[in-house]
Amino acid sequence: MESQPVVPTESIAHPALGVAELEALVEATRAIAEVLELDPVLQLIVDRVRTLVGADYAALGIVDSGGRIQRFITSGIDPDVRRAIGDPPRGHGLLGLIVREGRSYRVRRIADHPDAYGFPPHHPQMTSFLGVPITVHGRPVGNLYLTDKRAATEFTDSDRLLVEMFGLRAGIAIENARLHEQVQRLAVVEERERISRDLHDGIIQAIYGVALSLEEVPFLVASAPDEVGARVDRAIDSLNLTIREIRSFILGLRSELLHGADVVAGLATLADEFGATGASDVELDIAVDPQVAGALPVGHRVQLLQMAREALSNAVRHAHASHIKLSLHSDGLVLELAVEDDGVGFDATAAPPSGHLGLANLHERATAIGGELIIDSAAGGGTRLRIRVPVSFQDHRQESPA
Repeated sequence: MESQPVVPTESIAHPALGVAELEALVEATRAIAEVLELDPVLQLIVDRVRTLVGADYAALGIVDSGGRIQRFITSGIDPDVRRAIGDPPRGHGLLGLIVREGRSYRVRRIADHPDAYGFPPHHPQMTSFLGVPITVHGRPVGNLYLTDKRAATEFTDSDRLLVEMFGLRAGIAIENARLHEQVQRLAVVEERERISRDLHDGIIQAIYGVALSLEEVPFLVASAPDEVGARVDRAIDSLNLTIREIRSFILGLRSELLHGADVVAGLATLADEFGATGASDVELDIAVDPQVAGALPVGHRVQLLQMAREALSNAVRHAHASHIKLSLHSDGLVLELAVEDDGVGFDATAAPPSGHLGLANLHERATAIGGELIIDSAAGGGTRLRIRVPVSFQDHRQESPA
């Protein structure tokens, strides 16, 4: 049989797909829709499409803006064989034909096609071929290549349609994964900026204050030796407190990494670590179903842990609290994180001193996740800080893939 380039599908009558084929398409679509990381979703796409049409081998070629194959993911080829083949294809032969023409091709015998380029050393011999482009909003994203239809001499027109339908969904899954990566990178940038602000607002300012207090020591050695000793003692105390703050800061950043942004476990870690510094006694009060906290998006959970760390740090550093209560409660609709201390308190209605951004950071974080920050405090009366975040719990296993 001659090679059969396929004209755009909207111009021809679609071959009928059976119930089993449509069910397999739905299942394959569900599988790739549940994965947001780019590398795993690319491999899953090529694995699923091979099973979908019963091919011995499958590959997914991701193309760049110039139409060159940028990445090549395979399924069905032994890893040792893949390594022996060497570099991925550059887009010659039939692979390049799909890239250049942007349409599906179905070929009974690869060797008989005029564009066949031949296989490199160690490459398995392949016979029948089906190539389908993947586009999103008319823009080429990649191509699906399938070879050696099982128990048949060639792929059918129904196979071609099935792969084209899957390709539309695969393109969306690839775009979603790429967007997810971009959001994650932006989150990292924002977090770095936030950490920079936190360090400047607290730790760096504290060290700068110690340096200022010691600047006059050389001039006071002879005239006021008692004052020199007092200043050095205060500087040592301040530096010890700063060291504890740095330790708590680092451990607070680590807590969500240790527990995969598990809010309950992360708060327990924070309470232990802040209590271990000896600066304050930390009481932990958790009365919430872990599933409720886990229903929050992972970004929201990370933000909650960071806000808890920041609030604890403020209670130790600024409020000089001897006892802090860290609690997490929920009424099923709202998750409330509270940090209550017996420290010096402050006028919550007054503007914060210049250069102190801690409360501004907390307000910004709470707003970013659709929550609110409520502060109750008075000079000499301690502080109660509450972060309230709406919760929308849903068992995602029951969602439709459509």
